[in-house]
Amino acid sequence: MRIIFVRHGDPDYKNDSLTPHGHVQARAVAERLLNENISKIYASPNGRAQITASYTAELLKLPIITLDYMHEISWGGDGIPFDAHPWLLSDQLIDRDDFDFFSEDWTVHPYFKTNEMMDYYRRICSSIDAFLQEAGYERHGRRFLCTKENDFVVAVFSHGGSGGCAISDILGLPFPYVASILPIDLTSVTMIDLPGHTGEYVHPRLTLSNDMRHTEKTEGGPLIQQETDERARLL
Repeated sequence: MRIIFVRHGDPDYKNDSLTPHGHVQARAVAERLLNENISKIYASPNGRAQITASYTAELLKLPIITLDYMHEISWGGDGIPFDAHPWLLSDQLIDRDDFDFFSEDWTVHPYFKTNEMMDYYRRICSSIDAFLQEAGYERHGRRFLCTKENDFVVAVFSHGGSGGCAISDILGLPFPYVASILPIDLTSVTMIDLPGHTGEYVHPRLTLSNDMRHTEKTEGGPLIQQETDERARLL
């Protein structure tokens, strides 16, 4: 099984939509994904993710399946130092606090223990585990037992936050660590493979991270065309 995570295009946060350039990016990533043999398309319920996914869905003639739990996360809370933005806090853990992610529990650190993002994180992790179990990969600690073989390729259109939570869960890595070392830029493509045969234990493989090659075409190139501008206006 292969899971392709795609972040939404350049956002119009006020209207939970895309900017005109975001539409160009969404079209570019759709063309990038054309030959990946995607069989199902999933998306966050947020408008900016749904619209980004719509370009790929239209190109592949597939419906969009909404995953409510992949809604973008929020953060903050009483007593949270600095800006509560989880990526800033992750950098502070590494730089200022010299935090060792592999011997200390980040979830009880003051930056995150009472941070409202933890509710989102736990819900995303449990939901992704259920998603994988249904697909034939049952979590056993940091590895998975393959209960039924499949060669499905699915695309999940989401956000930096919810996508980062899902990726950290699948790879068995601390979320703040993933936030620091695995960037998720606008319309970036990240692929995780779960190989294996029925009855075997497998570790997920990160086969592509934050791939942005398709965006090279969007900076004033041929993808900025009249029909794209028209669709941006209508959507």
